[in-house]
Amino acid sequence: MFEDYFRQYALIAVFALGAVALAVGMLLLSRLATFARIRPHKPDPVKSQLYECGVQPIGPARWTQFNFRYYMYALLFVIFDVETVFLYPWALRLQKLGLFALVEMLVFVLILAIGLAYAWRKRALEWE
Repeated sequence: MFEDYFRQYALIAVFALGAVALAVGMLLLSRLATFARIRPHKPDPVKSQLYECGVQPIGPARWTQFNFRYYMYALLFVIFDVETVFLYPWALRLQKLGLFALVEMLVFVLILAIGLAYAWRKRALEWE
């Protein structure tokens, strides 16, 4: 029993180490490409400036203010992206869960649709 339990954690550890090794490997490969002059490296003051959707920055970089709409789009994306994560396991087990689960999920999707309609009506999804 405990062997299977620890085997599952070992699998998670292997994946975590693989993810870290991949990220570090990519960074090292990029650095080596710079030293081997495969990747161009020509620093320029214009390249070092902040750039955000064509808006010229005002003031120093640490005090640059961003429009609230960036955060609004990010939050809406996260909300609706998380909902797809909840829908997938439910769809896999729909036959075992029965009619109650179907009605419950329809209510859940209806609440999401109301939220989307509210955001649309408030013009939160439009960009000027």
